[in-house]
Amino acid sequence: MAVNLSPPRPGDLLPVKGVKLGIAESGIRKSGRKDLLLMSLAEGARVSGVFTQNPFCAAPVQVAKEHLASGKTPRALLVNTGNANAGTGKTGIAGARASCEEAARLIGCDTRQVLPFSTGVIMEPLAVERIVAGLPACVADLREDNWARAAEAIMTTDTIPKARSRRAQIGTNNARVCRD
Repeated sequence: MAVNLSPPRPGDLLPVKGVKLGIAESGIRKSGRKDLLLMSLAEGARVSGVFTQNPFCAAPVQVAKEHLASGKTPRALLVNTGNANAGTGKTGIAGARASCEEAARLIGCDTRQVLPFSTGVIMEPLAVERIVAGLPACVADLREDNWARAAEAIMTTDTIPKARSRRAQIGTNNARVCRD
């Protein structure tokens, strides 16, 4: 339970140039809740990943590592909540790949430029058809100022969404950091 926290005010969350966020209610675990997030990254964006060292990692972790190792620059992050797609074997890997394929098709990039992320219940098959059905709504919703809604879309057991933004000057450059 969140103590002394209040949800972020959308106006306090700074857009990050070149990052657009689209959210959908796809019914992955429950209907009527935001559970799918697509982050579109502009050409030239830089992405890095830090992953578990455990060899028994979830399907999205395996696929994301594979996609980063391909040398293709990521153009999108795809996050679903309600199902972690962990402990699902070859079926889970196929589901993560299929989700990436559809996201890539909709935004016009190579499949290996989409990194999948999942959080939620483990050991249950991923509802790929619900993700695929929800992706057009995510694409239609892509906006730079969607950080507050994105914070809602990635909630699992949290009782309120959490997100913060900061501006910083690095040398002569201005930077914005937004974190869900």
